[in-house]
Formats: sequence, C-alpha cells, structure tokens
Amino acid sequence: MELQLALDLVNIPEAKDVVREVQDHIDIVEIGTPVVINEGLKAVKEIKESFPSLKVLADLKIMDAGAYEVMKASEAGADIITVLGATDDETIKGAVEEAKKQGTKILVDMINVKEIGKRAEEIDALGVDYICVHTGYDLQAVGENSFEQLQEIKRVVKNAKTAVAGGIKLTSLPEVVQSKPDLVIVGGGITSQEDKKSVASQMEKLIKQEALS
Repeated sequence: MELQLALDLVNIPEAKDVVREVQDHIDIVEIGTPVVINEGLKAVKEIKESFPSLKVLADLKIMDAGAYEVMKASEAGADIITVLGATDDETIKGAVEEAKKQGTKILVDMINVKEIGKRAEEIDALGVDYICVHTGYDLQAVGENSFEQLQEIKRVVKNAKTAVAGGIKLTSLPEVVQSKPDLVIVGGGITSQEDKKSVASQMEKLIKQEALS
C-alpha cells in the first residue's frame, strides 16, 4: 500500500516546499489538474527533477487523444498518468499502449462513472495499471465519500491495482485502509494541516501497519 500526496492548489515553488516537508513519508507526488492547468507540464518536470526518488503522477484526466497526451506527460517525467473512466475504450487503449512504450503507468479515475462495478470490470480488461475511485471536491462538499465504491471495485477488479481518493483525512484513514487499496491518495488531509510532516508520518504508519496485517 502506497501513499500519494495530491497537490492541487499550489504553484511550483509552493509545491516544492510541501513535498520537501513530507517527502520521507510519501511514495508518489500528484501534480493535480489545477496545477497542470496553471503551470503546464513543467510542474511535473520540476518536481521530478527536484525529488528523483519519488514517483510523480500527472493528473491530466485524459478524455481524448490518449496516446499523444501520455507521450507528452511521459516526456515531462511523469511515472503515472490519469485517464478518465468515463471516456471510450479506444482512448484508454491508446493511453495504455503509449504508456507501455514509455515505461510509464496508467491510472483510470472513475470520477462520475455510473455503474462503477461494471465499468471497472471493462477497464480492468484493457490492461491499465490502477483503477481509482474518486469523490470529487463538489460531492465531498455534500458529504459523499469513496469507501463503498472502493469495496465494489475490489470485488470485480482482477488485474489492476486499486486506488482511492477524495476527502481522506487522518481520522478516516483507518476505515480506508481496512479495504486494502494499493494506493491511498490524500490532498487537503495533509496539505491543509499545520504540521504536514507529522500528519504524513502518522498516515504512513497506519498504511504500513495495515500492509503488515
């Protein structure tokens, strides 16, 4: 089980400061969609160059031109690139083929996918590396979470690793890790905290304990 830090509301210098603080306790740094929109793929490049021991995820939420966008993110140094589960199979196939050429991985984000179990099964057959259940900001605001969806995709996914994102905090993490996802994605649960290092350290401990059990 790995811990991914999602950076959404920062610029590149702020991103580096946050990662510097918590780098010993995380496995993957996510350059969130808002950062990519504001800063471009150079944000991916700069974080990868500054923290070569960490994996970097480019949250492009690809919906079309899968192969091309994966190629560009890979060239910038991304280790993992996101594609939306709501897109068509051809886009996902193109992304997977290009990722294999580049030595990178594909995470499919299931945000706003209906019939999530059925779609997860279809996507699993396309050779992606991760399938991620994700409650977006707007739904978090009305109290939704991803935990039930995680259990649903765990039942059907045979090949891909599973990931969970959306509103995870230190208090809710024990419930999340019980479902044994391969990847736990935390944004504000770390970045909005006063002592980011301490929170990330406690999260790392919880994840490692569950992995050992």
